Amino acid sequence: MKKKPIELYIHIPFCVKKCDYCDFLSFRALSSVHEAYVQQLIREIRAQSCYCTDCQVVSVFIGGGTPSLLEPSCISRIMETVFSCFQVEPEAEITTEANPDTVDERYIGALAEGGFTRVSFGMQSAVPHVLKTLDRTHTPANVEAGVRAADRAGLRSSVDLIYGAPGESLDDWRDSVRTAVDLGVNHVSAYALTVEPTTKMGRQIAAGTLPKPDDDDEAAKYEIADDLFAAAGLEWYEISNWSRPGYESRHNLGYWRNVDWAGLGPGAHSHYNTVMGSSTDGDAANSDAAGDVSASVTSTSMRGWDIAHPRMWGMAINDGRVPWSGDETISPTENLEELIMLGLRIREGLDIGLVNRHIEAVNRAQDAAQGTLRIIDDACLTPLVGDGLITLDPTTGHAVATRRGRLLNDAVIERMFGAVGL
Repeated sequence: MKKKPIELYIHIPFCVKKCDYCDFLSFRALSSVHEAYVQQLIREIRAQSCYCTDCQVVSVFIGGGTPSLLEPSCISRIMETVFSCFQVEPEAEITTEANPDTVDERYIGALAEGGFTRVSFGMQSAVPHVLKTLDRTHTPANVEAGVRAADRAGLRSSVDLIYGAPGESLDDWRDSVRTAVDLGVNHVSAYALTVEPTTKMGRQIAAGTLPKPDDDDEAAKYEIADDLFAAAGLEWYEISNWSRPGYESRHNLGYWRNVDWAGLGPGAHSHYNTVMGSSTDGDAANSDAAGDVSASVTSTSMRGWDIAHPRMWGMAINDGRVPWSGDETISPTENLEELIMLGLRIREGLDIGLVNRHIEAVNRAQDAAQGTLRIIDDACLTPLVGDGLITLDPTTGHAVATRRGRLLNDAVIERMFGAVGL
């Protein structure tokens, strides 16, 4: 029987310093702590593999924090454990994030030798004053040095950008996008700055010492990026991701396609689809593609998350306990909501036929008192097409967001939910 595809996310929660805008789980720690952490992480990987004997790993993503703070030998040991404990697909995508300040030719070469296929560099901006506002430590020259080292080592590279920082002009943003394009990378992620109130930047904005990000400014910058990337041959495949054809991040797409993934390390989340009965499309065991949710329209899903604090997480590992701090069951109706939300984010679009089969299955399963959901039909789709928010792919029948629809993604989702009766 074909093994079920699964992705692995491995969290490295260490940083040299926490950037002013960052709300991710990360901590400052001496290198002496790193070794103990890697040993505990290896133990969790081994334990997780016992629950995934019928799985094949299709992608691994090491994120943070700053994974490149770990010595190359530590990163190699983590991957050696993955390869020894899991069945890993021969063409699996294996990515690590890297701060441009913390890698050099030797480090990148060690990643290539350790089985990595891809490096994602935290570029954020090419403009010094914007980097200063974001409290980033690297220089634009370090980004180029890292990308060139990856090129020589035969690794694919991606860069992350952030737009909407206080004080960033439209010309500043154009410079950053053009610099990313000129690096020759085959993949770029560009995210609007999200300011959380608990961060240093959030407190500065609340105090009035920094201006709040402006929605119109961010929309204009998104359009600038989309135009410049398209002109360079980078196509959007998810609202915040662009690549040359064939260079999409398999791991990123797995999230948007709602596949199974196991999260390892403090605060990491896991997601598992669980079939709860037969499907209109056949048995889930016959599903042969990562992200094929057509075989689970009557399913629930489950999420779980590791203990967030590294010390408490490590104590659970040392005690031989599963280091989860909580979990939740996602009902078939909630799965339907996620199916719609995720499908409207990606270029392949929302599979209307699949959604309608899911709706029919939910209607059969739930009590009549809960109400009947409505299928998606022309009465739902025609107004969205008329408002320039989606197009309908004539080949697949999928609803695909236009650029206007991407900018107004939340509104499109709300209208779709309303039409369905969610």
